[in-house]
Amino acid sequence: MLKTPESRERWLFWLVALLVLGAGLGLRDPWPADEPRFALVAKQMVESGQWLFPMRGDELYADKPPLFMWLQAIALSITGNLRVAFLLPSLLAALGTLGLVRDLGARLYDRRAGAFAAWALLFTFAFTFQARRAQIDPLLVFWVTLSVYGLLRHALRGPDLRWWYVGWFAAGLGVITKGVGVVALLVLVPAAIAHARGWAGVNAMGWRRPATWLGPLMLLVPIALWLAPMLWAVAHSSDPALHGYADNILLRQTAKRYADPWHHRQPAWYFLVVIATQWRPAVLALPWVLRDWRSAWRTRDARLATLLGGVALIVLFFSLSAGKREVYILPALPLFCLALGPWLAAALERPGARRLAFAFAALLALSATVAGALVVVGHPGFEQRLDETRGLVGGADALGRVLLAIGVWGIGALLLFGVRRGVAALVATLTGLWLLIGLAAQPLLNDASSARGVMTRAAAHLAPTDELALVAWKEQNLLMADRPARTFGFTRDVAAQFADALAWQREAPSRRWLMLEDDALVPCIDRRAAIFVGHSNRREWWLLPPVASAACAAVAAR
Repeated sequence: MLKTPESRERWLFWLVALLVLGAGLGLRDPWPADEPRFALVAKQMVESGQWLFPMRGDELYADKPPLFMWLQAIALSITGNLRVAFLLPSLLAALGTLGLVRDLGARLYDRRAGAFAAWALLFTFAFTFQARRAQIDPLLVFWVTLSVYGLLRHALRGPDLRWWYVGWFAAGLGVITKGVGVVALLVLVPAAIAHARGWAGVNAMGWRRPATWLGPLMLLVPIALWLAPMLWAVAHSSDPALHGYADNILLRQTAKRYADPWHHRQPAWYFLVVIATQWRPAVLALPWVLRDWRSAWRTRDARLATLLGGVALIVLFFSLSAGKREVYILPALPLFCLALGPWLAAALERPGARRLAFAFAALLALSATVAGALVVVGHPGFEQRLDETRGLVGGADALGRVLLAIGVWGIGALLLFGVRRGVAALVATLTGLWLLIGLAAQPLLNDASSARGVMTRAAAHLAPTDELALVAWKEQNLLMADRPARTFGFTRDVAAQFADALAWQREAPSRRWLMLEDDALVPCIDRRAAIFVGHSNRREWWLLPPVASAACAAVAAR
C-alpha cells in the first residue's frame, strides 16, 4: 500500500488534509456571522419536519437557497450532534474539491501536476479558512469544481457525454446552493475560443449533436426539483409571507443583488487585493511560473488557456457588480491552483522560491510569538482589552499561550528544515497553525464567540419551568438557548418586537423573562433590576425579569 513514492505521497496528503481541515470538529459551536443562521435553520428543519421553506425563528429565511441547510439537517439527523453536523458539509465538500483537483490535474497533465495543485490549494489561506467554517461557500466551490471537472473531461479529454451531463447537473446544484453556480460554465468560453483558433488539446463541443443539448437540460433538473414543489406550495397558499419568500429568493437575492447591491460595496480592483493577500502562499509562486505560462501560451496550449481564462472570467463576473466579498471569487481558486500544478514542482526547486517560503513561514511564526508574548508577559492593559473585546472572561492568558505555542511550533519547523527546505518549513508551520487553532484556540473562544457562555449564564437565572423570549436577538442566541425561546420576528422593528414581548410577559409575569442586547434597552427599563449576563459578539446582553420591565408595561397599558 505504501510501496511507491506516489502511494506514500497520496496517503500523506489525505492524512494532512484531514488534520488541517478537520482539527477541532465537534469542539465548538456555530460562530457568527453566518454559521448560527444556517445551523438554526437546519435545526428547525429537523425539529419541525418542514424542510421546504427555511425558517429563522418564526420568520421565513429567504436570503439563500436551501441545499446547504438541507445537508446540515441531514447530518444532524444522522449524527444527533449539532457541533459535528453543522461543519460536516463544509469538510466533506472541501475534501471532495481536493480530490477533484488531484484527479483533474492528473488527467490534464500528469499525476505530479495534480498532486502539486492539490497541495497548493490545501494550504492557501482563503481555501483553508473557509473550509473550516460552516459557510455556504465551500459547498459552492465543490459544485463549481465538479462542474468544471465534468465539462473539461468532455472538452479537453473527451468527448465524454456522461461527464458533460455531470458538469451541467453540478452547475444546477450550485445554483440551488448559492445562486451563482453557473459561473462554472464560464470555462466553456475560453475552451470554445481555443478550439475556434485551432489550439491543441481541445475538442469540439459537439453542439450539432442533439445529445449535447441534454447538457443544458441537466442544469435545470436540480433547480426544478427545488423550485417545482416550492412554487406549487406558494401558488396554492394565501399566505403573503410565502409569496414574499418566493419573490425574495428568486429576484431580490439573485438578479437584484448582483445588479444593484445594497451592501458590501467595493471598488473595481477589490478582488486583485484579495488575490494578492488571501490566495497566499499559492500566489507567491507566480514569479517562477510566469515564464512557463508564457511558453505554454505560445505553444497554443488549450488546457492552460481554459484554466486561466476561467479564473479571469469568474473574477471579471463578480468585479462587474458593485457588491463584493472575498469569498465570491473562491470558486476560481481551484482553477488557479490547477494552472500552477504542472510547473509548481520545478518552481519550488528554485533557491528564490525556497527562501521566500522560509521567510513567509518565519513571518507567521514570529508574528504568533510576539502576539502571544504581548498577552502572556506584556502590559496587563493589553490582556484586559482582549478580555473586554472578545468577552473571554479571563481567558486571554490561555489564548496568549496558544499563540506562543503556534510561534514555537513554527520556529521549530524553521530550525528543523532550514532555508534549503523552506517549502517543507512553510507546510509544517501552516499545519501546526491550523491544528492549534482547531484544537486549542477555537475551544477557548467558543463561549464568547458562539453565545454559549451568555445563554448558559442566562439559563442559570431561570427556573426549569420559566419561559424566555428574545428581543433584538441574533441567531446564536436562539440556537444556544437551553429551552424553546419565544421570538417576535427577526427583521421586524425592535420597538415592535419589544411591545409584543411585553404583552407576552404580562400574560404570565411570574415565570416569563425577556432577553435583549444593550442597544435595545429603552429608558423605561429599570437597569437596577435588569441582570447583565455577559459580553458576546461585541454586544452586551441583559435579562429582564418582570420587575425590570414593569414601568414599560405600565406605559404600554395606558
